[in-house]
Amino acid sequence: MLAVLVRLFKKKKEATVVGFKVLINSEGNVVTEMSGIPEQDLHTVFKGDELEIIRSIVRLAKPKLQDMHKFLEDELSALNHVKG
Repeated sequence: MLAVLVRLFKKKKEATVVGFKVLINSEGNVVTEMSGIPEQDLHTVFKGDELEIIRSIVRLAKPKLQDMHKFLEDELSALNHVKG
């Protein structure tokens, strides 16, 4: 497994497989953003063992990040109602 990951890092190209950001926009609003390669498109970037490892990472990470996104969205919404 480590050898597969080492091969990934030796490649010169990069891609956000799964990502999560907390941003502040120009109006001062806090925004959360999820990004990444759609799971159904992973096969266009990765093959064989690499594909299976990346697919597993996405399947493990995505629900956790979605939960965090929802939590922050709810908390920020509640804060906005208290302020306004």
